[in-house]
Amino acid sequence: MELTVDRLDVTLGGRAVLRGVDAVFRPGRITAILGPNGAGKSSLVKAMAALIVPSGGTVRLGGRDVATIPPRERARSIGYLAQDGRVQWDVPVREIVALGRLPYRSPFAAPGEADRAAIAAALDATGTQHLSDRGIATLSGGERARVLLARTLAGTPDWLLADEPLAALDPAHQFDMLDRFRAVADAGRGVVIVLHDLIHAGRVADDVLLLRDGHLVAHGPVRDTMTAARLRAVFDIAVSVVPDADGRPLCIPTGRG
Repeated sequence: MELTVDRLDVTLGGRAVLRGVDAVFRPGRITAILGPNGAGKSSLVKAMAALIVPSGGTVRLGGRDVATIPPRERARSIGYLAQDGRVQWDVPVREIVALGRLPYRSPFAAPGEADRAAIAAALDATGTQHLSDRGIATLSGGERARVLLARTLAGTPDWLLADEPLAALDPAHQFDMLDRFRAVADAGRGVVIVLHDLIHAGRVADDVLLLRDGHLVAHGPVRDTMTAARLRAVFDIAVSVVPDADGRPLCIPTGRG
């Protein structure tokens, strides 16, 4: 099912943070949302996940307004990976991942066979099986990021929305996370990720959505969208854009625009 944003406006604290954004997100693809600080990137993914209420326009999943989808059903369709990866209690990793199955269970019900299978699959997909008995407070930042991704994947959502999932990760763990997002998309699910790193976006994204001051600047295939001229217009920097060995845009900032 496509995820569609139609003339979306978002106002927070009396300030318009998104203005008339139109976009269609397709399953089986990774869309990177890029823009400077304050562009409205986080607000866009939160509105897509129905975590904030738009002041105008709609977000539709397969033609249905996400605001009208019952919360449990919506949680089974759209998984959201928050920018803030803190966990308040030092509980075992397996219990953290099991929280992703809550939309499928009655309150206080024990995990069933399908839940256990989904939890095991999520641990396997994120390479965190060996951590399942560890307390989450004992993990490194990269390990914790993979566990929180596993929690989201355990819900088997059709869409995975991630807000700056690479924040505070070292380069090796950043590449690892991006490879795992690629696997999710290759399995037929839709992936939308907020990124700041232009090189990572050029490497992993199928499509790119550029925002500036709450306005949509461009949205389309990565090779068409990540051009030197558009990146200069969005970020006020000069960018050298050259194709890598696979023909994907390698975007290297070279200075202020």
